[in-house]
Amino acid sequence: MQEKDLHYIAEKSDAQLFQAHNVIEMLNEGMNVPFISRYRKEKTGSLDEVKINAIKEQFEYIDELNKRKETVLKTIEEQGKLTDELKKQIEDTYSKVELEDIYLPYKPKRRTKATIAKEKGLEPLATIIFDEKIVGFPGELAVEYVSEEKGVASIEEAVEGAGYIIAEWFSESAIARKIIREEVAEKGMLTVSVTEEWKEKRSKFEQYYDFKELVKSIPSHRFLAIRRGESEDVLTFRIDVDKELLLAKVEPMLFSRKHPRRDFLSEVMKDAYQRLIFPSVESDVLSELKRKSDEEAIEVFATNLKKLLLAPAAGSMRGMGVDPGYRTGCKLVVVDETGKLLDTATIFPTKPFEKIEEATEVVVRLIQHYAIKAVAIGNGTASRETSTFFKKIVPKGVTVSVVSESGASIYSVSEVARQEFPEHDVTVRGSVSIARRFQDPLAELVKIDPKSIGVGQYQHDVNQGLLKKKLDNVVVMVVNNVGIDLNTASHHVLKYISGIGDVLAKNIVKYRDEHGMFKNRREVLKVAKFGEKAFQQSAGFMRIINGDNLLDSTGIHPESYGIVENMMTKLDVQLTDLVRNKELITLVNPQEFITKEFGLPTIKDILGELLHPGKDPRKDFEVFEFSEEVMEFEDVKEGMMLKGIVTNVTRFGAFVDIGVHQDALIHISELSNKFIRSPEEVVSVGDKVNAKVVKVDPELRRIHLSLKRR
Repeated sequence: MQEKDLHYIAEKSDAQLFQAHNVIEMLNEGMNVPFISRYRKEKTGSLDEVKINAIKEQFEYIDELNKRKETVLKTIEEQGKLTDELKKQIEDTYSKVELEDIYLPYKPKRRTKATIAKEKGLEPLATIIFDEKIVGFPGELAVEYVSEEKGVASIEEAVEGAGYIIAEWFSESAIARKIIREEVAEKGMLTVSVTEEWKEKRSKFEQYYDFKELVKSIPSHRFLAIRRGESEDVLTFRIDVDKELLLAKVEPMLFSRKHPRRDFLSEVMKDAYQRLIFPSVESDVLSELKRKSDEEAIEVFATNLKKLLLAPAAGSMRGMGVDPGYRTGCKLVVVDETGKLLDTATIFPTKPFEKIEEATEVVVRLIQHYAIKAVAIGNGTASRETSTFFKKIVPKGVTVSVVSESGASIYSVSEVARQEFPEHDVTVRGSVSIARRFQDPLAELVKIDPKSIGVGQYQHDVNQGLLKKKLDNVVVMVVNNVGIDLNTASHHVLKYISGIGDVLAKNIVKYRDEHGMFKNRREVLKVAKFGEKAFQQSAGFMRIINGDNLLDSTGIHPESYGIVENMMTKLDVQLTDLVRNKELITLVNPQEFITKEFGLPTIKDILGELLHPGKDPRKDFEVFEFSEEVMEFEDVKEGMMLKGIVTNVTRFGAFVDIGVHQDALIHISELSNKFIRSPEEVVSVGDKVNAKVVKVDPELRRIHLSLKRR
């Protein structure tokens, strides 16, 4: 990699040069982002995962760009047209679009009007017409190019053909395309209209029926909504720009105002613009707008997913999972402290059957027989009625909680669920998922495709490859941040640990099943295909509870155990005396334990882990209850104050579950009394809010809330 490439990566990722250099070096050595972030702070200047991922993304972009440059240079060189100036121009660009503009004149072409004209021998005429030093009208210069043999029947045809060739030259001007593209992106107006079929109908896109906004300022959520409207044949859109002003700006760069055939070339320029340049540039600008909108939407999705995965865990306790329903009944499952399925049942406590007595008998019997401590009810159909029923009958001390069942149905029909419960149907699998996500949301949600969890913004409309990559990064970041118990985690969670992956994760579970619990971290090296490199990358994120070494239950990496031993020697204490002992830990002078490999950041992290070993970054679990006065959409009235849980945050506001099977919206303008640029400044997924109902739209079944204090 060239020095200028490194400077570009550092600038684009907002990092210092040494940080970019060291991160790229470690990535090339096969180190993973979580490991680099957590255990190589001295080399990165304590960059977090987000910054390291940014460097990684820019590094990958440059790698792709350089490979494309090699192809372009080779192709042009093979044509014998590569000059030193052209080579420098290609090597100096960092834009993929501009690279393609430069390459355009040398790119193999399909059959066009210009190529047909060239086949008729009209390229010399085009050269003559374009030459400012030659005088004469186009028709006068074209006389000798009329040839029935070559298919040029008249002077007009000759001039027209030469015009097509010149138009193609104009369209291949990299500088002209760049200026037009920049002008369209800066001053272009996205103009949206409703289709004939929908003119007299209401829809969720009605605010865009007659809509205009500058391309440069349209928010991502608005553009993605417009694109969705187009895909559903409700809307059409285009970019409008002042063509005359644009041509007046570009024209002088293509030919002189004093050119003897300026009027003709101006018409050719208009043809080139209308037929060749603008459609391509409009597509480029819309593609760039889509890319930026996708990135912003994906960033919103990633933020929401992170919050959801870090949702408080109720912990290991025997529980009952309930998938509520009306006619088909409520499917019950009982799981033990590890999430293992113990029993199932179906009850009908709600309409239309209302078998209250029979349902009560079943529930109470299961709770008593299995010593159940908590009941987790999915928030889907019949959730509120089912919750009310359970609260009336469960014994004192048993928690009743409503949990999000987003993605549970996806899990229930997945290959993962079929492998776990081959003998049970989808209703049982869904109920188990509900019970387990109450115990530990992270461990259960990692089994579901992140984009199916429902915390995104137009997630099915954005770049799916980019979405998957970003969401996978989030899952990896969260799993490694929390740390995973090596003796209880499923392979679905283990595979996200830095350096492990699917194969090693399955091998770990297989070894555990055959040999029993791991006693220490290094024992994992006995697992098939588990080498020292994988151990280096993963060890610090694996936890061994009640194992041979207390340090194995912390986030301290085994490579640093020697530092802890030196601290123990210095203080003349045992490890059990030092862990969680704030008084002793404060006596440690970090400067005394700095080594050649590990500096102050690592020493401070070690002390933090000794004080709070294996600290879970997730908040403590709290039971939440919806407002009792509303059960259905029809119960919601303007002016009410309702309790809710934020289920999704977008760029235009936040969606809130208020317990009526229809999420309500708090628009960004209603989130705060003060100006905010983004909803994330005020709310996050999982937040509990108390909001006022400001509007109810029965026709479109929309509820609008406000957090403003009026």
